[in-house]
Amino acid sequence: MGMIEPMLQEMEQEAKATRRLLDRLPDDKLSWKPHPKSMSLGQLASHIAGLPGRIAEVAQLDVFEPRQQYAEPADRAEVLALFEWSLGRARELLAGMDDAALLAPWSASMKGKTIMTMPKVAVLRTIAMNHLYHHRGELVVYLRLLDVPVPSVYGPTADENPFV
Repeated sequence: MGMIEPMLQEMEQEAKATRRLLDRLPDDKLSWKPHPKSMSLGQLASHIAGLPGRIAEVAQLDVFEPRQQYAEPADRAEVLALFEWSLGRARELLAGMDDAALLAPWSASMKGKTIMTMPKVAVLRTIAMNHLYHHRGELVVYLRLLDVPVPSVYGPTADENPFV
């Protein structure tokens, strides 16, 4: 088994919880922000939905220059469609990465200056997966603040207990 197989399995498992959260997005609150410095609910959800595919694309590169793009979606259906596309794109690209490709160096640069270098497998773990989990946690808080019932992610919530 190559190094990518456990990551693909984790991506599939975690996609279930991410999909449950995205499915709770209230269409009438997508422009809501908990704070002026925060992304809107819709921007955060779009960022989460697009992460698997975008990071899989970024991992194909040797050098990447980040840029922020957080679109405001029209509705929940747009976010869910983006998520399904993104998962499909990630599956396609990551399945083709062997261990040698995963161990190859990857760098992020800003205005031509290298800001970090790591193996591509570390990019997938830290920027794709851990980064997604971080933002998914933010989304849970947004939903709670909007009084939207929060689904189970790793266990029961005050609103949902899948174990009873």
